Amino acid sequence: MGSVRKPVIVRKFSREWCAGYATAGSSGDGSELEILDSSGKVLRMEWDQVKWVCYVRDLPATSSQQADPERLLQKRFTTRPRTAGLWLRMTLTDGEELEGLATNDRGLIDGAGILLTPPDTRSNTQRIFVPRQSIQAMEVVGVIGVGGRKRGSADGLGAGRGKAAGQAALFPDEPDTA
Repeated sequence: MGSVRKPVIVRKFSREWCAGYATAGSSGDGSELEILDSSGKVLRMEWDQVKWVCYVRDLPATSSQQADPERLLQKRFTTRPRTAGLWLRMTLTDGEELEGLATNDRGLIDGAGILLTPPDTRSNTQRIFVPRQSIQAMEVVGVIGVGGRKRGSADGLGAGRGKAAGQAALFPDEPDTA
């Protein structure tokens, strides 16, 4: 089975950027990032040069998109996110701040970086991978849980399924045999 390549925009600390296609599972696995640019040339970059890797809907085609190809207009949440996950605020080594939602799993501790969902999911950027080397400080702003879940009762049957103390039964457990 061939590898799946996703369109990415890689931003370096030197403010330069390059666009191309990266392997879907190439989030900090090796010592360098490898992308295939639009001309078919393979580009290799050391992870300590990479600020972030943006997985995007489409690559920039016009010169008007050259200034901000990621189209990350919103780098902070304006309101509390509604999607489940960890709401993180990071300060990168160049002093820039970035917020996003990350999954609450072991990848936060063990991974080579953090994969975030950006504040504005309608923009060109769908996900942002921030390598560990790029993060100066990280703060958990909030833990966003799954909405609509009902709390379980003490008997383990779930809300509304067990009998509350002192409440008369509407339907008796055993039928009357008279």
